[in-house]
Amino acid sequence: MRFELSFWEQKQYFTNIDVVIVGSGIVGLSAALSLKEKSPKINILIVESGALPSGASTKNAGFACIGSISELIDDLKKREEEEVFALVEKRYNGLKRLRERIGDAGMHYNAYGGYEVFDNVINYEECADKITDFNFELNKRIGIKEIYKNADASIAKLGLNNTKHLISCSAEGQIDSGMMMEALIDKAKLAGIKILNGLHVTSFENENDKIKLQTKNGYIFQAGRMLICTNGFAKQLLPSEDVEPARGQVLITSQIPLLKIKGNFHFDRGYFYFRNVEDRVLIGGGRNLSFETEHTTEQNVTTLIQSKLEELLREMILPGINYSIEQRWAGTMGIGTNKDPILKKIQKNIYCAVRMGGMGIALGSLTGEEAAALVFAEL
Repeated sequence: MRFELSFWEQKQYFTNIDVVIVGSGIVGLSAALSLKEKSPKINILIVESGALPSGASTKNAGFACIGSISELIDDLKKREEEEVFALVEKRYNGLKRLRERIGDAGMHYNAYGGYEVFDNVINYEECADKITDFNFELNKRIGIKEIYKNADASIAKLGLNNTKHLISCSAEGQIDSGMMMEALIDKAKLAGIKILNGLHVTSFENENDKIKLQTKNGYIFQAGRMLICTNGFAKQLLPSEDVEPARGQVLITSQIPLLKIKGNFHFDRGYFYFRNVEDRVLIGGGRNLSFETEHTTEQNVTTLIQSKLEELLREMILPGINYSIEQRWAGTMGIGTNKDPILKKIQKNIYCAVRMGGMGIALGSLTGEEAAALVFAEL
C-alpha cells in the first residue's frame, strides 16, 4: 500500500532537497555536518530506517581504538604494509576529529588505554617481536612514542586469570556511545539538518537529473544528490559492493563493587573485547565461533556466542566474583575483503560511504568528511 504525503509534509520535509543521506549513524551525521560547514544554506535530509541508528553506532562497545598488535599482524598477512599503517593513521586521526567535534565531556571520553590479553605464550611472542617495529612506524605517522608496551606487571592488579601476558596500547580510550550519538544529532539539528526516523529506503533511481527514492512505507520523494551511509546494511541498496553484514554480540554485567578492570581489552586477535563501564564489565565479540551465521543483519543474540562470553567472564575476567548479567544485545557492522571504507561515486548523483570494518567510532568522522567533500565537489 502506498501512503501519500500531505501538502504540509511535502512542503516541510521533502521539497528542494539538495542532498539526502541514508543512515543516521556516525558517518551519515558527520557527512551532513561537514556539508553544512562547507555551505550553510544547503538543504540536507537524513533518513533512518530505525527509531535509533539501526546498525552499530549506538550498539557498539564504546571502544576508541586503533587496532591491537595481533590484529595488525593478521592484516599484514593480507595487505601491504603501507596500506595497513595508513589505515591505523586514519583511525587515530578519525578519533582525534571526533573528539574535536564533540568534546571529551560530550561523549564521556576516558583515556584509560588498552590491553591485548594473551593466554598463549606462542601468540604473545609473535606479537612481542613486533612491538619495536610497530612503535617506530606509528611514531613516524602520529607522533606518539612507544604506543605498545609489555604490561605483564598489570595482570595481578587487573585481577585477570588464565592470562600469560599483556601488551598495553596507550592510544586507546573509552566513550559513551549514546552520549556521542546524541551530541552529533543535537549538532545536526542545530545546524538545520532534518532527520526523519522510521523511513526505510528500499530503492532509488536517477530520473530527470534527480534521485527518486522509494520507501518501505510507500513514500516517494526526490533529491538532487544521494549519499548512502548504511554500513552493515549497505548490501540492501548496493548489492554489487564488497560489504557484508557482521553481527556483534554484547552483554553487560551488574554493578561490581571494587571492580579492578579498567580500560579496553582485546583477546584472540580482537575477536573478543571487554572493558569497564564505570563499575560494570561489558564484553562482546565471538563471531569467529561461527562466521557463517554471524554474517547477518538480524540483531538477536545466540546461545553459542553468549555462552562463550559468559565463560570468559567467569574464567578470565571476573574469577570468583559475584555478578549477574543485566543486558544482552547485538549490532550490525559492515565488513569486507579488506578493512578500508568504501568511499566512492556509485553512479550519477549517487555516492556511498560504507564498510567501517568494525571501527566505525575511529573511522566514521573522517570518512563522513571525505564523503561530504566528494558530494560537494559535484553540487
